[in-house]
Amino acid sequence: MLPDIAINAEHLRKTFGDVVAVDDVSLTVPTGSVLGVLGPNGAGKTTTVRMLATLIRPDSGHATIFGRDLTGDPTAVRSLISLTGQYASVDEDLTALENLELFGRLLGFSGRKARARGSELIEQFGLSAAANRPVSGFSGGMRRRVDLAASMIRTPALLFLDEPTTGLDPTTRTQVWSVVRDLVDQGTTVLLTTQYLEEADQLSDSLVVIDSGRVVASGDADSLKDRVGTRSLEIAVEPARLDAAARVLRGVLDATVTATPENGRLVAPIADPSLSARAVVALEDAGITVAEISVRRPSLDDVFFSITAAPAAPPASDTDAATESGAAA
Repeated sequence: MLPDIAINAEHLRKTFGDVVAVDDVSLTVPTGSVLGVLGPNGAGKTTTVRMLATLIRPDSGHATIFGRDLTGDPTAVRSLISLTGQYASVDEDLTALENLELFGRLLGFSGRKARARGSELIEQFGLSAAANRPVSGFSGGMRRRVDLAASMIRTPALLFLDEPTTGLDPTTRTQVWSVVRDLVDQGTTVLLTTQYLEEADQLSDSLVVIDSGRVVASGDADSLKDRVGTRSLEIAVEPARLDAAARVLRGVLDATVTATPENGRLVAPIADPSLSARAVVALEDAGITVAEISVRRPSLDDVFFSITAAPAAPPASDTDAATESGAAA
């Protein structure tokens, strides 16, 4: 029986020479949940993952994985985890199925069981037509799928996914999301780093935003969106009536109205969504026809841009720029 907390990390820090890759990262991940980790390039996300996956030792701080000490008992930790890094790491001379069989045998499966599990994953990741082709002829997206499948040969208690869908087409990305959801339904805990904010929104139970090696925000998606600010009212009118419509909206909403003449749209912050109906009535009373109207709450994109600093080029010595990847268990 696994404890209720999968990851408990306190004040992790890691430097590479004079470069501080991770300055102060603390996070807690309940068992059976998905934590999304966001942040600009070079923020320290991959370095944090590599520390938690026992690939590198933290300089300071403390962490446990299902109660096992990260640095004191790394063998026990490794028996519970699986990792897919940023870059696909597969044997190009082997076929897709042979790669998966190899990983299965390394994990202690019998030959028959390794082949059966490999075949199951080949089908799950949409690789049936290419199962017996050498990986050397695969596209980057196909290699990525083989790499992801390899990390799931054995259903891990904790799965680290470091930007797992980079380079995948939308259809394959959706397939990966489905696989992740299935794993979580089976009890697997997932720590996911991603640059696709929609992915984080779709999959994560909670989010952590890292910038400059520190946690700068945390919470579920809704709480982070609410932190950014109020909703926005967006209205489309005839371009020739844009200025008049803007005056009407300013009077009704008592707020700044931003106009986009190119598409005849007006955007204004709106604290109370019910004011949108009053705005439409006021526009119609002024003889202005409303073509479209929507009330939009802040997105994770808005959260990301408002919380993080301007992205900077990742330092050469930060392992976010050169990740040791592949499936590890």
